[in-house]
Amino acid sequence: MREENKKANIREEVQRAAQAMDAANLLFNNGFFNDAVSRLCYFLLYNIRALLLTKGLEPKSHEGALRLLGLHFIKEGLFEPRASHLFSKLMKYREEADYNPSYMFTKEDFVEFRKETEELSNEIKAYLQEKGYL
Repeated sequence: MREENKKANIREEVQRAAQAMDAANLLFNNGFFNDAVSRLCYFLLYNIRALLLTKGLEPKSHEGALRLLGLHFIKEGLFEPRASHLFSKLMKYREEADYNPSYMFTKEDFVEFRKETEELSNEIKAYLQEKGYL
């Protein structure tokens, strides 16, 4: 992947993340808390994919993104382990939100998860800016 293509792909992932957050907030504001939580997972996934692209890594799944995040950013000390813990937690919650009709998230759940994901997203964007990708 050429450097200019890498930068364009990173910007696309960041834009997809912003759209996922917009969707999450729209769903939240209309009382669809499970769907809003599910979109938060995608918000974080797209941010992580942007991060992974800095090293030429292109995961094909949520699990692949989590594994590569751990190997190339957590293990190397570039990000704290809480980053992978948060993504892992949201992956589980996305599955609950999407496939378990008896599992119901609350307004408070969403607000807490959104705060955590926005904090990590800000760390990722700071890294991307520091490395000259944004």
